[in-house]
Amino acid sequence: MAQTEAPPRSGAWMILRREQRALRVDHPGRIYTRDQLMDAMYRDERVVADRTVDSHVKKIRRKLAAVLPEREVLHSVYGIWRQIPKRPGSIHWGSRLVFRPDGTLFVTLGDRRSHDHVQDLASTIGKVVRINPNGTIPGDNPFVGRDGVRPEIWSSGHRNAQAAALDGGGRLWTVEHGAMGGDELNQPQAGRNYGWPVITYGVDYSGAKIGEGTAKAGMEQPVYYWDPVIAPSGATFYSGSAFPAWRGDLLVGSLRPGGLVRLRIVDGRVAEETHWVVEPDERVRDVRQGPDGLVYLLTDSPRGRLIRLEPR
Repeated sequence: MAQTEAPPRSGAWMILRREQRALRVDHPGRIYTRDQLMDAMYRDERVVADRTVDSHVKKIRRKLAAVLPEREVLHSVYGIWRQIPKRPGSIHWGSRLVFRPDGTLFVTLGDRRSHDHVQDLASTIGKVVRINPNGTIPGDNPFVGRDGVRPEIWSSGHRNAQAAALDGGGRLWTVEHGAMGGDELNQPQAGRNYGWPVITYGVDYSGAKIGEGTAKAGMEQPVYYWDPVIAPSGATFYSGSAFPAWRGDLLVGSLRPGGLVRLRIVDGRVAEETHWVVEPDERVRDVRQGPDGLVYLLTDSPRGRLIRLEPR
């Protein structure tokens, strides 16, 4: 496998940096930033992004307008949905966006270091929610019509899902940051509780125990967990032809120790795990398949790079 620093050959991505410089290749595609805008994508000639409410709307409008070509105009920026309750702080956002084949949108929400809210179904903190593109709630969500429960909730008990992707069958998978140990691969299903912070395979950074243990009735086990952790970032199921041996595998970016993690999943379980290092300690912030069937890695460092992986 060879790697080159190069933009995709067709289709692809925009990358926004804090200095508001950008590389624009083409769209439809995805948008990456290193501050408030955690995930965004084009959908039906619209930009769908998180962090687009309240004080961030003007900032995001400026950033996106700076990289759109002159013939395109960004307008009508508005929030369609917001986390409840609003919480201060700058960690554990979650914030991945995934459209289902039926057009509905999954949004992952981290725990914001607010453990009391994660198991509370009146809060969307520590949840995966499912909404329509206009922010309304699909009528077949698992908690619709239940008193005292947010109807947008799809699943609960999540710590910080920073990777989310659909497999070839349209099923959602998430990869979640654990504490010290306990990063998890989950397949969130409607109405299920994935346990955080009651059960976990990690411990607090102080070394103290978290919760009640690793299992409890009514709470789901992860499909797979890491200890030591990989500090997951973005992920994608590979479906291209450039790497035929990878077809159907889940590719996950790693922030620590860094690199790319490939998971072979058979019958819903991880059958094989392989790691590739880009450069020692280089953090991979996201991984995507390009329209050319090649794999692209976005690294997170003072000299962050967009890297194209090609078969030798």
